[in-house]
Amino acid sequence: MKRARRPPLPAGSAQRDPGLAELTPDQRLRRLELTVTRRLDGLLHGQYRGLFPGPGSETAGSREYRPGEDEVRRMDWAVTARTAVPHVREVDADRELTTWLLVDASPSMEFGTADLDKRELAVAAVAAVGFLTAGAGNRLGAQVLTRDGVRRFPARGGRRHLVNLLRTLLAAPRGDRAAAVPDPSGRPTTAAGVPSDTGPAGAADAVSLTEALASVHRLAPRRGLVVVVSDFLDALPDDPWAEAGWEPALRRLAVRHQVLAVEVTDPRELELPDVGLITLVDPETGRRREVWTGDPVLRDRFARAATAQREQVRRALRRCGAAHLALRTDRDWGADIVRHVHAQRRLALAPAARGVPTGGGGV
Repeated sequence: MKRARRPPLPAGSAQRDPGLAELTPDQRLRRLELTVTRRLDGLLHGQYRGLFPGPGSETAGSREYRPGEDEVRRMDWAVTARTAVPHVREVDADRELTTWLLVDASPSMEFGTADLDKRELAVAAVAAVGFLTAGAGNRLGAQVLTRDGVRRFPARGGRRHLVNLLRTLLAAPRGDRAAAVPDPSGRPTTAAGVPSDTGPAGAADAVSLTEALASVHRLAPRRGLVVVVSDFLDALPDDPWAEAGWEPALRRLAVRHQVLAVEVTDPRELELPDVGLITLVDPETGRRREVWTGDPVLRDRFARAATAQREQVRRALRRCGAAHLALRTDRDWGADIVRHVHAQRRLALAPAARGVPTGGGGV
């Protein structure tokens, strides 16, 4: 039997694979799962996998050092100094991993000029973390920060729980999309453009990233993995060297847990294109502003201020002790996660290769 021929494509058109944004929610979930399992799953070996390598995290005491059997990097120097006898730390193997996700789905994440918007890229990051940390006994909990407050998902195991979380993120109501607006000083402001103190009086009543981080700290008493997915534009001070409003809460989390900060950005937040006169809307306050993008001085001032702002976020995350994974809507997010995993493994193995004692294990 002859195979039926496809009708020819119209002149000037090319067949292409539909983008993630053009698919239905269920199709997007299947695409995300295939991407994670095919491209990322092979990077992490063993039954108890994670984005951070390590043998264990729960301290189980100390015992005397056995030459030839124990690794020097497991030395318990405090006990060794107290007893004058070499001791090593003992840790319980991670038979169960609890991962807590804090996903920023506030209006500032409803923006994108590439294949994905920031909200969809956040969902892709959640899918990667969820599918990679899934396993026997592992649990996943989440808090989703929206314009109406925080929606909580208790820590549970199983693929169905993860799929329900992803479906909820994809189906969440959206506001009008907006773009970044430079303020007169040339500094890009939070939530795509207007300084927070110029918004309506009720804007400050929304739950902040700081409050959501504090809530995760209360809900996760046992050591585990905490993944924060956000653009981290909330509560950034005007002084680029000052402490961000969410820094103390994130630092407290990093003391107890391993913290991965996934920073989501869009290229239009870093430089303003020359598209003439446009009207931009602040998604947080609804304020509108007309901007003449044909002014090269304004575009240059915006680009320099945006670069300084992202560097301010990177410094804040570094001070908190969180691992930093930067994702952009115009880049291959799978490749960025691959590079992050390899970098974390090199950092974890470097002290052992040099024979230098290091801290506790990973997840």
